[in-house]
Amino acid sequence: MTGTILTIAQQKGGSGKTTVTAHIALGLCHATPGLRIALLDVDPQGSLGTWVEMREARLGENATGLTLRTASGWGARREARALARDHDIVLIDTPPKTDIDARPAIDASNLVIVPVQPTLVDLWATGQTFEMARREDKPAVLVLNRVPPRAALTGDVGEAIAASGFARLQPVLGNRTVFAASMGQGLTALETEPRGKAAGEVLALVAALRARLSAPA
Repeated sequence: MTGTILTIAQQKGGSGKTTVTAHIALGLCHATPGLRIALLDVDPQGSLGTWVEMREARLGENATGLTLRTASGWGARREARALARDHDIVLIDTPPKTDIDARPAIDASNLVIVPVQPTLVDLWATGQTFEMARREDKPAVLVLNRVPPRAALTGDVGEAIAASGFARLQPVLGNRTVFAASMGQGLTALETEPRGKAAGEVLALVAALRARLSAPA
């Protein structure tokens, strides 16, 4: 039985894809100890790979519990499927503003996760990513990221989300400094502030994701 491939994609830059990818990976590890997780970095910037290297330097190469691979172009599809043969979950971090690397990663996926900041401009741009997933006949879900404290998803933004028809995971990730600060240490908010609000948000998001994956198609 092959593992589940999750592609984190967003055509608009600045959505926090790498941070979301890393935190979902560690959230899944927290929820299911022993889960075999692989990370595939197809973003030429290599931010996810840099984070893993920092993590290995801090914790030791054999202590991270994550497999890292890199790929580009159509090689991403082949690499993702190879990783899925001996891992439970494969998470693919894709680059923005191009479909050359994103399309093969989406084609290989079981589910596309689309991070977006809660602004009208970001929501408008998100349609391109959902359309790409639709063309590849892959399900996609919206994840609201960098949501300001006490911000109600109402008004124009709330109406735009409702009108979009996009599927969405309800838990949101707040605009919290701990997300970026922990990534800079090769860690996640689950490790630097395990009882903090950010960690709680990650675990809630992962619980919703697991429910989504286990739901009948």
